Amino acid sequence: MTKKTTWILLLIMAMTMLCTVLLAQEAAAEVAENAAGGTRNLAEFVFGSGMVKWFKDGGWAMWPILLVTIYGLAYIIWKFITLIHAKINLNNFLGRIIPLIQDKKYKEAVDLASKTRGPVAAILHAGLLKVENGVDAVEKTMENAAMIEMSYLEKGFIELSTTITLAPMLGFLGTVSGMISAFDAIAAARAVDATIVASGIKIALITTQAGLIVAIPVQFFNNIFTTMVDGLVIDMQRASERVIEALIES
Repeated sequence: MTKKTTWILLLIMAMTMLCTVLLAQEAAAEVAENAAGGTRNLAEFVFGSGMVKWFKDGGWAMWPILLVTIYGLAYIIWKFITLIHAKINLNNFLGRIIPLIQDKKYKEAVDLASKTRGPVAAILHAGLLKVENGVDAVEKTMENAAMIEMSYLEKGFIELSTTITLAPMLGFLGTVSGMISAFDAIAAARAVDATIVASGIKIALITTQAGLIVAIPVQFFNNIFTTMVDGLVIDMQRASERVIEALIES
């Protein structure tokens, strides 16, 4: 387990514990309202009274949606940092390493690749270590290294897709629960009155809204990350081709 993954898991656990504490405090408020007053005031100070009221009006479904939000946000931050760290100035890097290969200074080229971050340098480093075995060995090694780097680059997309899928589904679950409550109220009153069913319908609308509010931005970032990964794959292909050409020409 990498350090980044460990930090993400710790963050998720910490936020989950925080949400559990807040949920427990909200339940305790039904028994002792004074105890909950401080928590509500703190939440209103941080997020605003309107946001807190909106969250409470949404009912129980807002809590799992909140947990999914924290889960998705943690992976968005981690994925953004990872991809930014993986990106390098390709032209500058190739401008330094290709002359070394053409001059058959393979040791210097290997050292340069090992000191450069990112998947592009990683596959060139793996390939140049096999330079004594011929061009075919270098090419095959870089292909294998590229597959490994691709698996690293694709990490986090499943978690983001999970957030995109679960948030609206939980919102729809809250919608169904709200409508059930509304029909129960109608059945209990034995009459159709807008004031009776308004509370259930409001919960239904709020939870659907919350699910979409979470899913839409996560989908946006997921698309951005996909584009960034595609750019890194193109960089790996370009770098591999340039290295093979330099080896053939030297």
